[in-house]
Amino acid sequence: MRSTQAALLERVKELTCLYGIAQLAARHGKSLDELLSEIVGLLPPAWQYPEIATARITLDGSAYGLPGMDEARDVQKAEIVVARHPRGTVEVAYRQERPRQDEGPFLKEERHLIDAVARQLALIVERREAERERSRLEHQLRHADRLATIGQLAAGLAHEINEPLSNALGFAQLAKKCPGLPPQAQKDIEKIEPACLQARNIIRKLLVFARQTLPERVPVNLGRVVREGMAFFEARLAKDGTELVLDLDPRLPRITADPGQLHQVLVNLVVNALQAMPGGGRLTIQTRAQEGWVHLVLEDTGTGMSEEVLDQAFVPFFTTKDVGEGTGLGLPVVHGIVTSHGGSIAVESKAGEGTRFDIRLPLENATEKAKHAAP
Repeated sequence: MRSTQAALLERVKELTCLYGIAQLAARHGKSLDELLSEIVGLLPPAWQYPEIATARITLDGSAYGLPGMDEARDVQKAEIVVARHPRGTVEVAYRQERPRQDEGPFLKEERHLIDAVARQLALIVERREAERERSRLEHQLRHADRLATIGQLAAGLAHEINEPLSNALGFAQLAKKCPGLPPQAQKDIEKIEPACLQARNIIRKLLVFARQTLPERVPVNLGRVVREGMAFFEARLAKDGTELVLDLDPRLPRITADPGQLHQVLVNLVVNALQAMPGGGRLTIQTRAQEGWVHLVLEDTGTGMSEEVLDQAFVPFFTTKDVGEGTGLGLPVVHGIVTSHGGSIAVESKAGEGTRFDIRLPLENATEKAKHAAP
């Protein structure tokens, strides 16, 4: 009877442990670190000698443990396997010697328990990572939808403004040719013309962002685009004290693209990088080919961007620069050009640590792929 009661008590302790883990896992608002720190405290009471037991959970190199693991005499361990990849361990140990049982001083039921705990932890980690990935994808989807909506509005707005703006520019150029204009009128007309040209340039950028202008597709050597583009910045780089590091793959295959638009992408990103390094720094530009794509990577050691600014980076007219220093169209135009070429752009940045842009362009043009796939 005593033996049966003792065995029953052990089973109750084990079930209480598993139930406690399930309850903690169901709570929202707790980080994974907080969750593991609380779960490790549930383990020692479920073993046969809780008064001398201690425990530790290790996940991806981070340890969550109770005191006494360093003086442990006997350790029972189970591996945490997430998606068939070992990610850590669960350990329960005794700080003092105890009579030998099925597995050292541990019972075979405790082996089943620690294995069950490891499986539960694997499920918790997998669920948390799936939720985080879903949240990231939802954020990307909302961002893409917002960009598409803004692009449609920008295209409609650009077309509506373009006609009256062209009329204003044309009439200003005609008025300038009229004989006998007063000097003040001549000066005023000369101010109208560059203002109209600047506005038209902004509209052209809007159309590029909205992908309303078709790029010219020709074979392009991306390394040559970089070298020719950076020649325009030699004087400014020297003046600002900025070190330029070029890591261009000499065997980089050609891509089908618009060289003028790629030049615009390079210039916009380089100008942003230089503005982020007013006291000088290092600008690294790299090209490489990888798995059917060509990569153009620009990395600076400038001021970087906060997470809030990074979320708005490709939104038209969003800028952190002072009035007159930027229109907020540079990165949206870059995004429009890259996506119109069938590519993608990824950005990593931390405030005070610099920014890294990775532009990926297909070796075979997306339009050509569609043609080949057509019946």
